[in-house]
Amino acid sequence: MIPTLYEPFRHWSAMGSVYILSDLHFDDHDCKLMDSNWITPKEQIEIINSKVNKSDTFVCLGDVGKADYVAEIKARKKILLLGNHDAKGAYNGYFDEIYKGPLFVAEKILLSHEPVYGLPWCLNIHGHDHSGMEDYRKDCKYLNLAANVCGYTPVSLGKIIKDGILSDVPSIHRITIDRAVEKKVQREMIKQNYTTSSMT
Repeated sequence: MIPTLYEPFRHWSAMGSVYILSDLHFDDHDCKLMDSNWITPKEQIEIINSKVNKSDTFVCLGDVGKADYVAEIKARKKILLLGNHDAKGAYNGYFDEIYKGPLFVAEKILLSHEPVYGLPWCLNIHGHDHSGMEDYRKDCKYLNLAANVCGYTPVSLGKIIKDGILSDVPSIHRITIDRAVEKKVQREMIKQNYTTSSMT
């Protein structure tokens, strides 16, 4: 069980681990354009099933490709966040839960297909970026799990949390409090400067 998950998502980890991967692009013809070393769906399934067990949950952050391959993934539960290549309704019956758009699964964890900008108080786990370029990572913490970027290997959410990936992500509450304190100090300094200049 991953206790940091919000209540509606804790069942993902009730029986096993939660594994996340994005941009499988099973049998998509343009994969070789994105990465000339793109592996076959069969090879991807073998890598996924070498990590994911029958008691685990597998979360795909979009761009699945040919739906038939999803049935070969051994996971107990299969979750999908729709990507820009996923047609709505195309994966009904293949995934247990399907979400559209970014999804906060814990106070500091945002799952999305594309990277989400401007949120310094959370870890954004995403895909979509097949180049692995990190130009957009200046203001937030990101983990890019596009299949070709992470060696086609799903990542255990529980393990990366235990390994401390969230340790340097500030709480939104802490940021709010710090900003309020900073503004109060600034107001007091302005007031003090005004009072001092008025006296002279």
